[in-house]
Amino acid sequence: MRRWPLLASVVGAALALAVLQVPSGAAAATPLTVAQAIGQQAGASATVRGYVVGQPTATNTVVTSAFPSDYAIALADAPGETSTARMIYVQVSSGFRADYGLMSNPDLMGDRLDVTGSLSAYFSHPGLKSPTAFAPAGGTTPPPDDDDYYRSALGLTGPALKAELHDIISTGARLSYDQVWDALKATDQDPANANNVILLYSGRSQSKTTNGGDANDWNREHVWAKSHGDFGTATGPGTDVHHLRPEDVSVNSARGNKDFDNGGSAVSEAPGSYTDADSFEPRNAVKGDVARMIFYMAVRYEGTDGFADLEMNNSVANGSAPYMGRLSVLLAWHAQDPPDAFEQRRNQVIYDRFQHNRNPFVDHPEWARAIWS
Repeated sequence: MRRWPLLASVVGAALALAVLQVPSGAAAATPLTVAQAIGQQAGASATVRGYVVGQPTATNTVVTSAFPSDYAIALADAPGETSTARMIYVQVSSGFRADYGLMSNPDLMGDRLDVTGSLSAYFSHPGLKSPTAFAPAGGTTPPPDDDDYYRSALGLTGPALKAELHDIISTGARLSYDQVWDALKATDQDPANANNVILLYSGRSQSKTTNGGDANDWNREHVWAKSHGDFGTATGPGTDVHHLRPEDVSVNSARGNKDFDNGGSAVSEAPGSYTDADSFEPRNAVKGDVARMIFYMAVRYEGTDGFADLEMNNSVANGSAPYMGRLSVLLAWHAQDPPDAFEQRRNQVIYDRFQHNRNPFVDHPEWARAIWS
């Protein structure tokens, strides 16, 4: 579990002495941005503030998953930065690796740090070497204001609102299916135990490391069943984390590709969930979550990017057609179970750290009725 030490013990005395030498009433120096640090590579000591965006492994290569070591991190001024030209490479010396190395702390991705060290090239790239302090800078990218992210959609209803939201949320990054594993470990982290994820239908808190395909492992549940539109695990709808959730292997199998509706027999290992031959009902605590994920998919994928136009209907026999039902039941679940703190945090983590787009029905629940009334 990652800790947040303000200073490493090996340098505590030296830094304390430095503090004593600051004149009384002097203001602390403002940390440099990454852009400023890139332009000041002359060996001076400085504190740089930036978001962790990956691990440098070569001059022009930064990996964002499957981290090979704890020796380095890359910082940028934006959490979604992908250009190495706008990153600074930070050496993580031995005293800081347990807490700030990415192999040991993959959930560090997207966090904002202040790092003090020497402004010197690392991996033949603008860098920060021989660090003397790491500390969380506090905060991630704030939720966008309506006047920012959703500006063009405000005041619209019906098809016009749906079309505008599609344009807004269709920007951002796409993950590979392998990257989804790491994303879910962050998006669905148990608020009470950072080593675990919460399984969607089961509600069980389970170790992040038990992902896989064996009995009692958790795997990647496609809430919009991937056969409904035949998109499989293709990058795009098949890897969109806004509708992918951790779930017990056997429960995932029990849901299969069924539509959503009320009723059926109790699902083993998913208390409060029910299923029959053609439908699945999730537990009450996530009924609204399921509905809003389906709403998102029906807006995000409109047949304009090589995939099927995904839509909702009132059927529970949609098979491989690009439809999910029942719309009337999903709207009722949406009203019954409004967005909670877990779902709101999940939406923010996806925006900050992974896809850089949002589920508008988590931010604006009223828009579901405005489109599908």
